[in-house]
Amino acid sequence: MKAVTWHAARDVRVEEVPEPSVLEPTDAVIRVTSAAICGSDLHLYDVLGPFMHRGDILGHEAMGVVEDIGDAVRRVAVGDRVVVPFVIACGHCFMCAKGLTTQCETTQDVDRGTGAMLYGYTELYGSVPGGQAEFLRVRLADANAQVVGRDLPDERYLFLSDILPTAWQGVRYADVAPGDSLAVLGLGPVGQLVARIAKHEGVRVFAIEPVVERRLMAERYGAEVFDLTDDAITAIRDATDGRGPDAVVDAVGLEAHGSPGAAFAQNAVGVMPSGIAKQVMTKAGIDRLAALHLAIDLVRRGGTVSVSGVYGGTLDPMPLLRIFDKQLTFRFGQSNVHRWISELLPLAEQESDPLGLEDLATHRVPLDRAPDMYELFKAKEQGCIKVVLKP
Repeated sequence: MKAVTWHAARDVRVEEVPEPSVLEPTDAVIRVTSAAICGSDLHLYDVLGPFMHRGDILGHEAMGVVEDIGDAVRRVAVGDRVVVPFVIACGHCFMCAKGLTTQCETTQDVDRGTGAMLYGYTELYGSVPGGQAEFLRVRLADANAQVVGRDLPDERYLFLSDILPTAWQGVRYADVAPGDSLAVLGLGPVGQLVARIAKHEGVRVFAIEPVVERRLMAERYGAEVFDLTDDAITAIRDATDGRGPDAVVDAVGLEAHGSPGAAFAQNAVGVMPSGIAKQVMTKAGIDRLAALHLAIDLVRRGGTVSVSGVYGGTLDPMPLLRIFDKQLTFRFGQSNVHRWISELLPLAEQESDPLGLEDLATHRVPLDRAPDMYELFKAKEQGCIKVVLKP
C-alpha cells in the first residue's frame, strides 16, 4: 500500500509499504478514506525528528471503512464507517474510567514515563504506524474505532479524530460561560475551532494571528481578530475594561513566532545525531515560549490559561512570580478524545453544520501530494490552514 513515511528532518515521502493485517484478536483494519495533516505533525517534520525512525508511517487523524476484524471484536463490524481517535486507549482502566484516555494505563509507556500510545507519533508514544496511508491497523478496536453515520461527507467526522475534541477540551479547560471573553492565540486548525466553539456558546472571542488568511477565516465566524502586535494587546485590554479576557487558549505551542533563541536551538537539535539529540531534548530541551508568555500577560487577574498547543521542553523558563501574583489557573494536556466524542457527534451531524466543519480544510489532495503539502503547511503559504489527504 501507499503511505506517508518519515526519513529525515523535512524529508517525508510517499512509499509502498506492507499492508497492515489483524495481529491481535482485538484489532481491526480499516481502508482509509480521509486523513489529515495536523499541526502536531509539523513538529515531527523537524523539531521532534530525533525521536523518529526512517520509514515511520505518519498521521494521527484518519477515518475509513472497516475491512477486517479480530475474533474478539464485538462492537465494530466489517463495513462500518469509523473515525479513529489519535489516542489509543483501552476504555476500562482507572484513567479511562475518569475520562483521561490520554493517560490510559493499558497503553502508556511506563518505562519512558509517557502517556497513552498515539498513532504516527514518535518512539515516545509507541512508534505506532499512522493513518496517512491507504490502510490502518486500529488497536483495541472496540474502544477506538468510533462508528459514525454513512450519509454525511467525511469532513463532518474526520476532525473528531483530534482537532475538534482538542479545541473542545481547550474551551472546557478555559472554563468560560456565555457573556465571558476568551482570547485565542494562533488560528491554525485548532485555534479556528476554538474560536467557533466559543462563539457558538455565547462567548466573546478575540484572536491573535500573524497570517492574514487565518484571520479572515476566523472573522467569518464572529471572532474579533488582530495581527500579532503590541496594538492587539492594548485593543483587547481596552475592550475588556482594561482587565484582559477571562481566559486565554494557547493554540500555538512549542514553535511560536517571536522566540529566535529557542528557534535556533530547536533547529540545531533537529540536525544532531539522534543519540545526542535525544539526550539534549529530554534533559535540556526548551520550547519557543512567546505564545505562552503572551497568554500569561494578556489574561485578566484570576483568569485561566488553557493550553492546547504541544510543548515538550524540560528546562523552559516560566515567569512564576507573574503567575503567582496574577493568581492564574493553568490547564494543560493532550485531548482526551474519547471523553468528548459523545458531546461532539450531535454537533458534527447537525444539518446546519454550526461549527463549519465542511469549511475548514483549505487543501484537499491525493495522498501522493503529501510531501508538498507538509512543506506548504509548514510555510503557511497559499492560504494553507488545513490539509485533507485522500488515499
